[in-house]
Amino acid sequence: MICVYTEDRWEDILAAVSSVHAQSLAALETLLVVDHNPTLLERLAKEYQDGARPVRVLANAGPRGLSAGRNTGIAAARGEFVAFLDDDAVAERDWLRHFAAGYADPRVMAVGGRTVPAWASGGRPAWFPEEFDWVVGCTYKGLPEGKVRVRNVLGGNASFRREAFDAAGGFATGIGRDGDRRPLGCEETELCIRLSKALPDAVLIIDDRAVIHHKVPGAREGFGYFRTRTYAEGLSKALVAHRVGAGRGLESERRYTTRVLPRGVLRGLRDAALLRPGGAGRAGAIVTGVAAAAGGYVLGSVRARRGGGNITVAPIPVAPAAVAPVAVAPAAGLPGAREDGAGGESEGREGATRE
Repeated sequence: MICVYTEDRWEDILAAVSSVHAQSLAALETLLVVDHNPTLLERLAKEYQDGARPVRVLANAGPRGLSAGRNTGIAAARGEFVAFLDDDAVAERDWLRHFAAGYADPRVMAVGGRTVPAWASGGRPAWFPEEFDWVVGCTYKGLPEGKVRVRNVLGGNASFRREAFDAAGGFATGIGRDGDRRPLGCEETELCIRLSKALPDAVLIIDDRAVIHHKVPGAREGFGYFRTRTYAEGLSKALVAHRVGAGRGLESERRYTTRVLPRGVLRGLRDAALLRPGGAGRAGAIVTGVAAAAGGYVLGSVRARRGGGNITVAPIPVAPAAVAPVAVAPAAGLPGAREDGAGGESEGREGATRE
């Protein structure tokens, strides 16, 4: 499933869909959920109306925002598994194949992957610390490597069993992205914690072989966006902690703040002492990012205690009618997916029931 909201990303959307169609293990269907943009909805419906590239185009049936858009797609999805891809990312050819392999264990309820930044300038800004790649929606330094168990997957490169949503409900509204407004997040963190409570034996993993490349526009390479995004993360974490308790809500963040970030600061200072480019800037950015996130967390906590910023888990909406033709591939292997038998490009679609 791919959730979209603006025509400014038209070429990115087409590239994301194409990367899904090129998967070595094809999904049952590709869903494009349009967030309250009738012009984009109509344009995408026309783009895929010939059925040669089977895509279902849907309008977000809930309130504006990424969470409600995802819930709309979940309701419409037909397969046993739902995968999510950002609208400005492209997946490597074996992305879905690695997701599928994770579900061989019936306890596994979610599988995430590795998200690599594609910098608009052609390379990472010298001052930008890898420990903060989550600022631009990517896998950050400090996450465990390989195929490992985690508290939560990252929403732009993730998949879930359908029964996970049956047990825990959908993504919560009142948190997460809403078009171009302040870049909040953590909706997938809240969902995964809620899922683990609903299904105590559930296993959530990341397999870093499931790779996508996420576009980082020039506007997000600047220090102003870095500061704004880290502050917004603090606000989001406060909402999650208020809902699920600080113990679970900040479990991973404590390890990250006390272990990963101090090492990053020391590396930056060492590089500065060795006259390597960007060392002092990276150390300073880590300190600034922590301070901004802490400030957002304090303010968000005060607001939450006063009853502001309530998170709502709404029922998954009734499946909407598609505005583009539907084509379903025959199933083989992974339920809701098929193999690309000849070794050429598959006709797959994006989320074996989702994203």
